[in-house]
Amino acid sequence: MAWWTRTHEPQSSNQPRHPPRRPRLRRGLLATLITAAVVAPISAATAHPDIPAPAPAHIGTVTPTTLDRAYAANRANAAEASRMAAAHGDHDRASAVHAMADPERHYLAFDARGPGRAVEVFGDLAKTDRVAVLVPGSDTTLDTYERFREGAQNLHRRLGTRAAVVAWLGYETPGTISPEILTTGRAADAAPELRSFIAELRELNGRARISLLCHSYGTAVGARAASGPDIADLVLFGSPGTGVESAADLRTTARVWAGRGGDDWIADVPHGLADLFGTTVGYGTDPVSPAFGARVFAAGDGGHSDYFRPGSESLDNLARIVLGLTSEVTRA
Repeated sequence: MAWWTRTHEPQSSNQPRHPPRRPRLRRGLLATLITAAVVAPISAATAHPDIPAPAPAHIGTVTPTTLDRAYAANRANAAEASRMAAAHGDHDRASAVHAMADPERHYLAFDARGPGRAVEVFGDLAKTDRVAVLVPGSDTTLDTYERFREGAQNLHRRLGTRAAVVAWLGYETPGTISPEILTTGRAADAAPELRSFIAELRELNGRARISLLCHSYGTAVGARAASGPDIADLVLFGSPGTGVESAADLRTTARVWAGRGGDDWIADVPHGLADLFGTTVGYGTDPVSPAFGARVFAAGDGGHSDYFRPGSESLDNLARIVLGLTSEVTRA
């Protein structure tokens, strides 16, 4: 059972948009990442203590007839979490969670404890023929959730009534400056939860075609969760890598897509895997490289946070993939 039922355009090799990245730059970035692994544990002592919050609402298995009840229970839980955070004196968290209790919001799951988790639905999940599940990258918590939600909203507006969108913050994302960002460990922990969610989503709507849209560190999560027949398309964008060397290594029947914006800093992250003090660090092959073997779609000139920008080439192509309009997807 999933937890919610229980309680960053590759460039042409002969015509690059930007000057080639130099080995010195890659070595410097790798050194920065390794330094983060040393500095972050020292900095952790200054982290804020946990904010009081209620346990998640007891919902049980969600069915088409109990969806509205589940939505109401999770909104009530968010309202209570806001009151508890305010009483604790954390007004930023109280304000963020209060907005999530709005009567127009629809959550399959909500948990305000610690960094928080939320699974928000846009559209008619029980009746739609297509569902896009969005998986976020690092530094996504309840406190920063609105930026993730905005992307989901933009995609849903682009899709219209033809598909539902699920913003799946169902795991504890790593901090951009943290030891966890060096490895795919958090992704390995999160993947079973995402697989369980997809399976129960399939039980809720057995006819819907499901696309998994993964951003940045979330691509490592989605890559591990895409095995089995339930995923039609696995879409990786703004990705540092998935932890494997090729799309074939993902052992998925889904079509595998990859895209990267022309101004996305993730292109400068070193690719490959290495042993560091007995731990494997890195993310493997660049997903937009020919060696990886994904279908590479054009993602325009945007940066790491621009893939869902209204009117962008990346948003248009993401919508086409979700809708199954593969012949209309512009390639990089």
